[in-house]
Amino acid sequence: MAKEEQNDPKTAAPAAGGQAGQQQQRVQVEIDDSKVMATYANFCRVTGTPEELIIDFGLNSQPYGVPTQPIPVTQRIITNFYTAKRMLHALQLTVQRHEATFGVLETDVQKRVRPGVIQQQTPTAQQEPKK
Repeated sequence: MAKEEQNDPKTAAPAAGGQAGQQQQRVQVEIDDSKVMATYANFCRVTGTPEELIIDFGLNSQPYGVPTQPIPVTQRIITNFYTAKRMLHALQLTVQRHEATFGVLETDVQKRVRPGVIQQQTPTAQQEPKK
């Protein structure tokens, strides 16, 4: 069983001295992850209705260009917009901390790929290996 710290104003205990609106206390929430199944996804599709958000996750085996085969969706999360907004906030904080430590994450694949790197690393038939 794991414990997660949560900074949720609804579950936080009021601060001493009547400053409940100004300060939030960390609350320990127990999590039972004994039945969790971890799955990798590099594809996400978001759809929904006025009442709920539907997030599909899958594995795109052709990450460059337009896939020629259907992407198998293996996980679906259906949630309300309040939970989605809390999830968005938690993800934004997590990505901000990651970028502060490791640098900015470029989401445009074309900007991340350095042209000429693959050609320089693999010898062509015209080049002879040095002796």
